[in-house]
Order: sequence, then structure tokens, then C-alpha cells
Amino acid sequence: MSGCYDRSMSERLPVIAVINSTPDIVDMLRLAIEQAGFVVVTALTFELRDGHVNLEQFIKQHDPLVVVYDVAPPYEANWHLFQHVAEMPVMKGRQFVITSTNARHVEGIAGPQQHVYEIVGKPYDLGEVVRAVKEASRARATR
Repeated sequence: MSGCYDRSMSERLPVIAVINSTPDIVDMLRLAIEQAGFVVVTALTFELRDGHVNLEQFIKQHDPLVVVYDVAPPYEANWHLFQHVAEMPVMKGRQFVITSTNARHVEGIAGPQQHVYEIVGKPYDLGEVVRAVKEASRARATR
């Protein structure tokens, strides 16, 4: 399912990577973020975990400004996996938007400095995720 795009498009539009464990959520986020004017590349979490997609190559190939990364159950283990991913040299300087089906629980694990966007449940607002992506892309673009 990892999403590809025409490199000529990336010369005109910022690239956002969406990494999530649920194909339907990946599609929903991709559509919402594309409608906001970004090119979106995607990977399923299990594709990375099982080695079907090499994360380092994926990031180097697509060079996303922002990575929308989902922390799924088991939250503690997947938060530690996210920390490992965020510390990879290829991720240096990239902005992250963290999503989860249980934002409060993940914020409790991550600490008060992290804001996690709820993508399933109530209140349900893709607009919040898109706004976070826009803010993160501006922050990265100004560095």
C-alpha cells in the first residue's frame, strides 16, 4: 500500500508522509491532506515493522516535510517504536504530527509537551490533523 507519486509533483507541492496501521484511516488522511494542497505518500505500520518497506529509503526517496505517525495499541510499545523512528538520522529536522485512537492515553505516556490528535472517536475532526500538518510544514519550511 505504500503510496508513490510523480517526482515532478513534489517540485511544486510539499510532501507529507502518513504512517498508520489502518488502510481506511490512511486513505481518509491522504484525501484530507491532499485537499489541503500537499502530496501525500503512505506506508502501513506493519509494512515498516515487517521489512516490506525500508523506512530510511522511504524517507530519503520522498523527503517529506512532515510525518503523520499513528501510535496504535499497545500504546506503550508503539510509543517506544515511534521514539526510535523519530531518533533515526534520516528523520533529523522533520516535523511529526502524532495521531492515535486514544489520544489521552498516548499523551499520558508521551508527556505534557506532546499533543496527540484523535483520529477515531468523538470529537472526530480531520480538520485538526490538517491544521497540525499545515503548522508543522510551515515550521519545517522556515528552518
